[in-house]
Amino acid sequence: MQNSNQSFLEIRDLAVTYSFESDRPIHAIDGIRLGICAGEVIGILGESGCGKSTLANALLQLLPEDAKLDGAIFFHGRDLVGLSGKSLREIRGRVFSLIPQDPASALNPLMTVGSQIREVLRAHFSSIGERNRERAMDLLQDVGFDQPNVIYSAYPHQLSGGQRQRIVIAQAVACRPALLIADEPTSKLDPALKNEILALLSHIRKQHGAAILVITHDPTVLAGFANRVAVMYAGRIVEAGTSAAIFSRPLHPYTQALMRIATSSVITGAITKGRIPSIEGESPNPSCLSVGCRFEPRCSERMDICSRQYPLEFMPEPSRPVNCFKYGE
Repeated sequence: MQNSNQSFLEIRDLAVTYSFESDRPIHAIDGIRLGICAGEVIGILGESGCGKSTLANALLQLLPEDAKLDGAIFFHGRDLVGLSGKSLREIRGRVFSLIPQDPASALNPLMTVGSQIREVLRAHFSSIGERNRERAMDLLQDVGFDQPNVIYSAYPHQLSGGQRQRIVIAQAVACRPALLIADEPTSKLDPALKNEILALLSHIRKQHGAAILVITHDPTVLAGFANRVAVMYAGRIVEAGTSAAIFSRPLHPYTQALMRIATSSVITGAITKGRIPSIEGESPNPSCLSVGCRFEPRCSERMDICSRQYPLEFMPEPSRPVNCFKYGE
């Protein structure tokens, strides 16, 4: 999924492999290519276990010791893979910043909100004392708190889930990063709060000019919010395009299945009635991947070639790469 003419960030053939002494290597992500432009919103869509969060951690280089990172992450032409120590710390928070999936576990229960935001500022700026306090108060106001002084002195357990989500967003934007990585930012929120948080992220993008990479399993999060969408399955991007194209004309059978589930849930209310729509079958074991298409065992449109060879990237429409033999061989 390239957009190299205007991209400030280029991810090229990024791969993460976990190696264990007694087991086969696990290919968490494999050959990811993605270009990100300033100020745009890109959605990474896929089921749990497809590698979305591993991609986020790879960008931040927050992987465990048993993980091997290959490929390149070019930021304005500079490859960030392999940076360590001070150079890497300068990237985290200032270039890339993470909005974590679970604010309750991300926030320190023993520190006030104000102290935790000031910690972020102290890590990257020389200003201390009252200047950092004022900046923290401004950030709280930016993320929608009418009484920032009250929130500043509060502890995380005294706040609601939606309020904690706004706090981690304030931390993430404190240093005005070029890219915000939002990992399932609405997964623990009710529909009303979900819409509030998405509206807040849109406001921040317009105000600060940051690009946003939204990781989600829920297509409805991206509709009307993301500019482009990359669909991931078993560690690879299988389809990409503009949000409008993905939602109106999904090409890959996996994307089509995801959209059918989302449409069914919205129209019939199947989830609230206890009938959760799903895709038949299970995602492949990342330590035992076949040479063929990874979606083939679950695909109703599979052909003989699908089990023998992984499909190359075809371009059935302009700027619509899709890995599926339906569109060529």
